[in-house]
Amino acid sequence: MALSGGMALPLVACQAGAAPRAGPAAAVPALAGSEAAVRARANAFRAESGLAPLAPERALQEAARAFAAYMAESDHYGHEADGRTPAQRSEAAGYRWCAVAENIAYVMRSDGFATEELARRLMDGWIASPGHRRNLQDGDMTQTGVAIAHSTRTGRYYAVQLFGRPRDARVRFDIRNSGRQPTRYTLGEQAFDLPPGTTRTHEQCRAEPLRLPGRGAAVAPRDGAHYRLEPAGAGDWRLVEG
Repeated sequence: MALSGGMALPLVACQAGAAPRAGPAAAVPALAGSEAAVRARANAFRAESGLAPLAPERALQEAARAFAAYMAESDHYGHEADGRTPAQRSEAAGYRWCAVAENIAYVMRSDGFATEELARRLMDGWIASPGHRRNLQDGDMTQTGVAIAHSTRTGRYYAVQLFGRPRDARVRFDIRNSGRQPTRYTLGEQAFDLPPGTTRTHEQCRAEPLRLPGRGAAVAPRDGAHYRLEPAGAGDWRLVEG
């Protein structure tokens, strides 16, 4: 099942600064360097939570770059500023997605930014925002694309980070009732009835916990596994793989 990850609310980190004054020209960041620094900082933040790093992905990068450029050229801001969702933009760029989420922001300052400072400002804002932080710490996401674009009209630096889990990373497994009585189990928040001798196949974007009747602990389904439900007495059932 194709599921779109939650989108965080837009982050706006603005510092207009004082009126322009005579002196050195405003600092101009190297945007490619800032983008690389955002990726590195995001992965370092994930590592602090024991999460795997996000791998750069071409289509996500293309989608992020096109959307950052659109916001910089139009100064229209928001997850659907161009009339499309993050998932739609990612799919249009060729990303076959199972889940997609997006962080966006803009920052501005009269005296400009150094390359690393721009990345730090963006990441500090995202980490401090609960919705953006959830996207950064989403362990089901495995790939990313990061882009930053500059508006010459307003001086804003627009940033986009896309998070993705590809379609071929879905978890697939089946479960069979090997008993003589019907039973029920839950997968995440959804309950399923399973008559005797029946096999049901599941395909998930995110591996939700599988809970059996009785007092047994929840199980994290393994991709490609074949499970059997067997009666264990007193209303309990056990899950056997193979």
